[in-house]
Amino acid sequence: MADILQKILATKYQEVAESREQCALEVMREQAHRAPPARDFVGAIRAKHLAGKIAVIAEIKKASPSAGVFRAKLDGDFDPISFARSYENHGAACLSVLTDREYFQGASTDLVAARAACKLPILRKDFIIDPYQIFEARAMGADAVLFIMGAVDIGLFQEWEQLAVSLGMAVLAESHNEGELRQALLLETPLIGINNRDLTKFTTDVGVTLRLKRNVPEERILVTESGVDNARVASQLSEAGINTFLIGGALMGLNEPGAGLKSLFPSQRL
Repeated sequence: MADILQKILATKYQEVAESREQCALEVMREQAHRAPPARDFVGAIRAKHLAGKIAVIAEIKKASPSAGVFRAKLDGDFDPISFARSYENHGAACLSVLTDREYFQGASTDLVAARAACKLPILRKDFIIDPYQIFEARAMGADAVLFIMGAVDIGLFQEWEQLAVSLGMAVLAESHNEGELRQALLLETPLIGINNRDLTKFTTDVGVTLRLKRNVPEERILVTESGVDNARVASQLSEAGINTFLIGGALMGLNEPGAGLKSLFPSQRL
């Protein structure tokens, strides 16, 4: 596949157009404003740091373009409720829930179920290309949204960040290279994600975080994403000063995903 990200984005534009036809923007906006108050996503991460702990955004996702269905060897068992409770019980700071249908087999109902099952703030993990999705995220109960640099013009993300904040949500600004990181830093959010996975090819290299780390100001919260699939890698990043992780694929194939957090960080507090 030449450029997986562009293929996903093309599909996303079609999906959003269909969603707008099924539920008008005005109706979705009303639903967003009627949703229960957002939980403090950034505050949950900072609370872990203040306590001297690692902050993990633990992810719930059924599949990915590169790995296929994560729990195929476990009879396909996929229960967002049990995953959310497991992560919460084992020290996760926040959750991330994939809602993309076509490529990750996600659904808004996964996020709704996970949020009802725990007290953790939740990131809607999807490919945001339209402000409609931000209202949609808040309506389903999301406490934060993901902005992938390069998906749309940074000027639009700056506008949409204000929209997300007005709805009480946090923004995780994700980059993969120096140019994208410069764009991410134009946003006001403290959450700066560095994705070790190249979304154009779905190849992964945790060295991306180590290379880009020096360009992230200390007052921002660097979130390393993807590729942390064993204790050695987790330790390598922790020793480099990384204290916030978004981890999903390494946990979703386990009988008890939450317990997997402990195995990744055996000598550190969560």
